[in-house]
Amino acid sequence: MAKRERVMRMSVEQPLWRALTAYRVLTMLYAIGLFATAYDKFARPWVAIAFYALLFVWTLATLRRVANAASCTKRFLTADLTIALAGILLTRVADDASRIESGGPTLPSIWTAGSVLAFAIKGGWRWAAFASTLVAAVNLVERGAPTRDTIHNVVLVWVASIAIGYVVEVARASERTLARALEIEAATRERERLARDIHDGVLQVLAMVQRRASALGGEAAELGRMAGEQEAALRTLVSGGLVPVSRVSEDAALGAVVRAVEEQDEDEDSAGPVDLRALLVPYATARVTLSEPGAPVPLAPAAAKELTAAVGAALDNVRKHAGADARAWILVEDEPDAVIVTVRDDGPGIPEGRLDQAEGEGRLGVALSIRGRLRDLGGTAELISVPGQGTEVELKVPKVSRGKAERR
Repeated sequence: MAKRERVMRMSVEQPLWRALTAYRVLTMLYAIGLFATAYDKFARPWVAIAFYALLFVWTLATLRRVANAASCTKRFLTADLTIALAGILLTRVADDASRIESGGPTLPSIWTAGSVLAFAIKGGWRWAAFASTLVAAVNLVERGAPTRDTIHNVVLVWVASIAIGYVVEVARASERTLARALEIEAATRERERLARDIHDGVLQVLAMVQRRASALGGEAAELGRMAGEQEAALRTLVSGGLVPVSRVSEDAALGAVVRAVEEQDEDEDSAGPVDLRALLVPYATARVTLSEPGAPVPLAPAAAKELTAAVGAALDNVRKHAGADARAWILVEDEPDAVIVTVRDDGPGIPEGRLDQAEGEGRLGVALSIRGRLRDLGGTAELISVPGQGTEVELKVPKVSRGKAERR
């Protein structure tokens, strides 16, 4: 199995930067259009022309600066807001006093809101409050006296920018929480996979050494005791474990980063389905009967391997708990949308509550080696046991695995 690292970057605010880029261009054209329609009413139109030339060049030259949070630096924000404030103050120089007093637009008009919104998206509501307060103060200076329209526009920009800044901060916190949850899920799945492999190999060997050594007695009994201690310690380790700290990008505005290690067959995408019957044939012995369809049972390689391992884990439980003389039967059913494998034995059965007790003790054979494998494939594992009448385990796997269905 080849491992690959899947990196996901989540940023709900990136669409806001794209919207801001378009907003700056459109409002720049709108401001120039307003000036063009009222050119003859300006007292010093050459001042306005000079400002609009600067605004045109600055807006187009800095489109990349407002494409994302990393490019939108504090130095750029300061220069951008300075141009907006300068444009507001130049209105009194370029425009006629009567137009200003009657509530005429400032030179940058609503382009100024783009500078304030950049502060809000970059730094949150506190930065937005700072920028909008400066804009409000300069607007009041430009008007000379507070008017209803001026106060209305100032309050609108102030409230809107702070609200957007607050939403951005909440979104970033939500991204970090979601990234942590996704990484915990990925780490848990990886830990369960390792636990299954360890249970199928190391833990069973340690348990066998403990039983055989205890039966031999003498120095072997001490070896068995040590093997039992190591088995208990290893079970505790694989059933717990640590979850790594979630990775977050250096600039929080870039969004949270989640790294998940996945296992994948080297030729998983190119390999065709395999016949499940061929993988189950080795389990057929004098005491294990395999009943299978006469036609091939095609299944994806990864699903077939996990299902076969789950069948092997079920047979291991039969030998361990029902005894070496117990008989077992494997029935394979090929349904239109799923493959069902049933493993049944004639052992003494499982007492009620024993599985929950075993899981609490760290014995996760059924929980991980069987149910865990089927759950990862999007399937189910049902266990039916009646004391004195044996145990039946039904394993059901969809023909389209969950991983492939999600990728589609």
